[in-house]
Amino acid sequence: NNNNNNNNNNNNNNNNNTAFLTEIPEWRTVQWNGNVSELRFLLYGPVGAGKSSIINTVKSIFEGHQYINCLTASDLTGESFTTKKYNVGNVPFAFYDVMGLEKGQSKGVHTNDVINALKGHISKDYTFKPLDPIDEANVHYIPNPTLNDQIHCLVSVIPADKISMMDDEVLQKMKEIRTAASKLGIPQVVFMTRVDKVCEMTEKDITKLYQSRKIKEKMTECSNRLGVTMNCVFPVKNYSEETNTNEKLNCLMLEAFTQIIHSADDFVKKNSNQLKREKDLFMQST
Repeated sequence: NNNNNNNNNNNNNNNNNTAFLTEIPEWRTVQWNGNVSELRFLLYGPVGAGKSSIINTVKSIFEGHQYINCLTASDLTGESFTTKKYNVGNVPFAFYDVMGLEKGQSKGVHTNDVINALKGHISKDYTFKPLDPIDEANVHYIPNPTLNDQIHCLVSVIPADKISMMDDEVLQKMKEIRTAASKLGIPQVVFMTRVDKVCEMTEKDITKLYQSRKIKEKMTECSNRLGVTMNCVFPVKNYSEETNTNEKLNCLMLEAFTQIIHSADDFVKKNSNQLKREKDLFMQST
């Protein structure tokens, strides 16, 4: 009898074990892989702000010669713009250039497209159209983006010589995008371009940038109009008339570039750790 009872108990235990090991269909999709192959930066701002020129300048610094393959706004016409990804030499960084913001609903990039790009829903070579933002049916829509698909730092590009004349509607669009980025926890900085156009002293000697009262006034104006703190505003100068690389100009851009790398890296680390915690909790509950 004892043997029979033991056998029954063993059978019950086996049945219980089997019950616990029974698999059920996955009821929630979780992207467990938090690996990120590159830090991704999205440049956005009004048309003619210097987004493409920033990419040209950064690539020129890392490649050691003038890089002018990224077309600037003055080279682009039409009502559509294909998003482009630009890698920086052999380092794990990538810039994403999107259509510029403009006044009105029929021109410039749609704010929903920029927000979807931040979330990682838009693949490269997607064509931005002002009146036709991406939806889930679009072949370039990524339904379940990973951390590697997302943008890790949002860079607002503002021209120093035009910020006083920027249209309120364009600023409102920028605010909508920044608000969405804040909700996603994505770090944000401002690159204030064309600094040489607002200060004669800076135009002659870029190393005197932070001695210029005019530059500080423009940084303050930029901070107030965009609603960002001064320590997130970086004045920069892009290559434009130069034919050779310039060490002083490089240093200024690299200072700003270093800050966005730190910000993006912190964002990736934070979210990778969160994914790991979610995975650990999920494993403990099974």
